[in-house]
Amino acid sequence: MYSRSLLYVMLQDEEKTVEIGGGHIKGLIKPPDQLKLTEAELKEKITRVLNTQNPHAPDNIVRWTFKVKMVYLARFINSLTEATNLSCVFSPQTTPVEDGGEVEEAGEEDRPDSAASKTDKKEPKITNIFNSCDRATQTLHNPPREINCQTEPPPRSSFSASANQWEIYDAYVQELQKQEKNKEKQKAAPSEKDEKSQKKMMLMETQDIDLNKVSKAAKVLERMVNLNIFDEIAQDFAYYEDPADEFKFPKGTLLPLWKVKYDQAKKLSVTINDCISVILYNFCKQGSGMLLFYTYKNCSFPEYIYPTSSGVLCLDIHEERTYLVAVGFYDGSVAVYNLKTEGKEPIYKSTAKTGKHTAPVWQVCWQNDDMDSNHNFYSVSSDGRVVSWTLVKNELVFTDIIRLPVIPAETEETEPAQTPLIACGTSMDFHKQIDYLFLVGTQEGKIYKCKTYSSKILETYDAHHMRVDTVKWNHFHPKVFISCSSDWTIKMWDYTINTPVLTFDLKEPIGDIAWSPYSSTVFAAVTTDGNVHVFDLNINKYEALCQQLVVDKKKAKLTHIAFNPIHPIIIVGDDRGNVNSFKLSPNLRKKPKVRTLTSFHRSISQ
Repeated sequence: MYSRSLLYVMLQDEEKTVEIGGGHIKGLIKPPDQLKLTEAELKEKITRVLNTQNPHAPDNIVRWTFKVKMVYLARFINSLTEATNLSCVFSPQTTPVEDGGEVEEAGEEDRPDSAASKTDKKEPKITNIFNSCDRATQTLHNPPREINCQTEPPPRSSFSASANQWEIYDAYVQELQKQEKNKEKQKAAPSEKDEKSQKKMMLMETQDIDLNKVSKAAKVLERMVNLNIFDEIAQDFAYYEDPADEFKFPKGTLLPLWKVKYDQAKKLSVTINDCISVILYNFCKQGSGMLLFYTYKNCSFPEYIYPTSSGVLCLDIHEERTYLVAVGFYDGSVAVYNLKTEGKEPIYKSTAKTGKHTAPVWQVCWQNDDMDSNHNFYSVSSDGRVVSWTLVKNELVFTDIIRLPVIPAETEETEPAQTPLIACGTSMDFHKQIDYLFLVGTQEGKIYKCKTYSSKILETYDAHHMRVDTVKWNHFHPKVFISCSSDWTIKMWDYTINTPVLTFDLKEPIGDIAWSPYSSTVFAAVTTDGNVHVFDLNINKYEALCQQLVVDKKKAKLTHIAFNPIHPIIIVGDDRGNVNSFKLSPNLRKKPKVRTLTSFHRSISQ
């Protein structure tokens, strides 16, 4: 707050020295244009207020708007930025006109943002000229599109019928009969137990139906999971070849592959064939058994499980109709299972009335169909009978082919003859080219050559000192067969000679032996000490090319061995319910030349 007199004094110039009449006189000199104020005006107080407005900011800035597409006068400006950024805007010269103390711009009425047009139009929004996002650069949103879906058409069926008087009458009669039956059912109200049993039956039927619907899909899914889990084994099965065979010729090795094991059959012995059909039985403590079928696509769980009331000792799968399986039991009966049918019971089974054996059945073999196109197979048992079984409609018809000869007991001249002993059959095999010729091994160590249409024995071979466990014809040579026994020996025979051609002593009881399906000179055997022996007579006639321990002899004993007919694989079973599969190395599966097949008998006789 300042008084007008004080302000007046502050506005005065400094004192100046003036010369008057040759002397120096000090005094105040007032400018000529200085206002002359009275004492009252000088004492009047003037109030001033400081604000943020820039007095130097222009007030005539003009901008272009893209929205209205015209130039307008900016009324609201930032006084600080507008003063410094005058070069970025267009500021035309305006002519100020004084009219009663008010300042007006020339041509203001002609502009769209003049006072006259304010009432009609709203003043546009001031935007930041340096923000390009406000200037038509935003992306457009695509309009929504319609998505239509079409459902499957409902199922249709054509129906046609005729309506006659007698048809209408029959329909009325059937309806009346249904009504009478419903009334009778309502009168005899079922008890609570019957209702519960009916509900349980309904639940069981619905569950079975639901399981049958998803069983195929579940089986495929289980195989896929197992192939992923055992992918390394599958790769070895398909591609692995032992590179060490090149440096250790002619020796070979066995590569372990899958191991088949079923928890409910830990203490049962195994009988197998070339398709991984597993038979489980307990010879020392006879009771129930199992018949299991596996596939290499899923070795973790059986494809088919058939529980049996008696121990299963042998089986054979039909060569053409692989869904038919012939089985021999410990109680002397034989049966035929059909893998295509549902249920756990066989479609054919022998009984005491239909001629079943009175002793365990040790071997069954399918043969060619008879003249009436009926399937038939043969069986041999410890009761000394070789029986032919024919599948006729719903009946299993038997025919005794031969009874093994009675062997008299050893007697002294002074003593009377004792009761004769019956020859007990233990194994059999049919010739590969001559379908009526077969061999039978016995408990006494003898081998008999027989014919299906004759009850006479063609030849007797004194083969072993103990039980003949297995006898097998060669797949390629028509005169050669092989046998093994618990007396530690394997013997090779020419059926025209009564003495063995070759004898192999493995120094352990031999459980089983098998010819290879790809070579006439290769065979394999298993011993009770857990070793697998593979021979190739074309390379070495005296020693095995491979002798490998596959099972610890303290834990289990090997019982059976079989070759796969297609792949270079052997499978081995033990007396603990386990089945192991092995891949033969290249040295063990070399196929001989054709000329060696024709000269095989000559080579082994030398």
